[in-house]
Amino acid sequence: MIARHLMIHGRVQGVWYRAWTVETARGLGLTGWVRNRTDGSVEAVIEGEDAAVAQFMALAQGGPPAAKVARIDATDVSVAPFMTFEKRETAGTR
Repeated sequence: MIARHLMIHGRVQGVWYRAWTVETARGLGLTGWVRNRTDGSVEAVIEGEDAAVAQFMALAQGGPPAAKVARIDATDVSVAPFMTFEKRETAGTR
């Protein structure tokens, strides 16, 4: 089991990227969360089996059809006990 913190840059807001992330992550059996950032990026934490995380990372380079991912900055983080994959509020709005 591994966990990664992702900062996804490019045209990733207003193109259903968060909804795509939730659907794709759940389909791969991953847990974690995703949210928009006020700087226009999308932030996520994904957690699961190594192969599923690797597959998600490969798919995330494309995202939904309207997205244009410029880069994904990924760092390993400690595994947390997430129960599901959820969409969170935009960072900095609460």
